[in-house]
Amino acid sequence: MSKDLVSGLFTTLQNNEMVRNRECVYYASKLIGEILKTLQRHGYIGAIEYIEDGRGGKFRIQLLGRINRAAPIRPRFSVKKDEYEKWEQQYLPSKDIGILIVTTSQGVMSHKEAKAKGLGGKLLGYVY
Repeated sequence: MSKDLVSGLFTTLQNNEMVRNRECVYYASKLIGEILKTLQRHGYIGAIEYIEDGRGGKFRIQLLGRINRAAPIRPRFSVKKDEYEKWEQQYLPSKDIGILIVTTSQGVMSHKEAKAKGLGGKLLGYVY
């Protein structure tokens, strides 16, 4: 098991999408669960199922074939509520394509939700 679960999640999603798998399995944690819920809300993945295996659990993730690129952002840069455009230009291919995953004081959400709520936070990764 890798030490950085967030990087491992994005790598697992990217690799399974490239070989056109319909589902994949990944280690469970609260942060991973929140990231997956955010991706599900924006239509990048389908159903998420928690599997108890006696060692911390796993998530079974249904893939829809909509992820072209998923990657972590390292180091986890802090971002202010009015700086999202700068980071969009750096990591996303075009305006209104893809999302930045941000952890804020109100939980994990996309940069669009954080911008609407007027929140800053730390960048975890991006998906398009």
